[in-house]
Amino acid sequence: MKKPFEVIAIVGKPRDQKAITTHKELYHWLKSEGYDVYLDDRLADICDDIPQDAFASLIELGKIADLAIVVGGDGNMLGAARVLSRFKISVIGVNRGNLGFLTDLDPENFKQPLMSVLKGEYIEEERFLLEAEVHRHGQVKSQNAALNETVLHPGQVAHMIEFEVYIDESFAFSLRADGLIVSTPTGSTAYSLSGGGPILSPSLNAISLVPMFPHTLSSRPLVVDSKRRIKLVVSPDNRGTQEVSCDGQVSLPVSPGDEVHIYQSPNTLHLIHPKDYNYYHVLRNKLGWSSRLF
Repeated sequence: MKKPFEVIAIVGKPRDQKAITTHKELYHWLKSEGYDVYLDDRLADICDDIPQDAFASLIELGKIADLAIVVGGDGNMLGAARVLSRFKISVIGVNRGNLGFLTDLDPENFKQPLMSVLKGEYIEEERFLLEAEVHRHGQVKSQNAALNETVLHPGQVAHMIEFEVYIDESFAFSLRADGLIVSTPTGSTAYSLSGGGPILSPSLNAISLVPMFPHTLSSRPLVVDSKRRIKLVVSPDNRGTQEVSCDGQVSLPVSPGDEVHIYQSPNTLHLIHPKDYNYYHVLRNKLGWSSRLF
């Protein structure tokens, strides 16, 4: 009988020695179970007891593997997702970070739940990404993807910026603020939540627009259909260079007068969870919500 996953990639650059141990333990255990296993080539220098031909780039892993196991926090998952979403590969996370909204498996007890997943006992969901493009004089100057959010902000020095927001070419509102967070449902429990944005159920096809410290009391978060195309027109009177940040990891420079186009990516992240995964249980745990009253 064919296994659901034949070739497995172990992804994520560790921050400490404990995380390296998890990478190595996963590799040797999966090899002993008869799987073809490859590792993120960023681990090559610190996993010297593993053959060099077992290492490959993230793009190569996306092409050859059926399943990627991302070891680390949500930051590692976000970085991997922007690349792996281009390929037909399933992704699951082992949490070596802090909050771990996207990484389910306990690093101290991953074998039993992961073995069940490898047997085909898992929940599957697709998470959409956003594409962000910076347009200058009608040309695309830079672009990148984001699983959580794209943020227009002033860059290094905090100060008010002015911009207009269009949705499907229709003017929606202008804003004088520290910036704007444009978030997916996946990102609604991240930076957007800190900015007062709504929590969006992961299966919802929606995007939230959350103003950052707006200079008006009437400004409120707005939720739109994920098929809408959002355009931010940056005022030519703004001082200095602004930025568009993708997942807090990639920054695209924005000059006064530029346009920022944000829209749903054609790529999706194929995220899988153990059978006992429950999104609302995760929210209760991570956000400290109250338990049942009766």
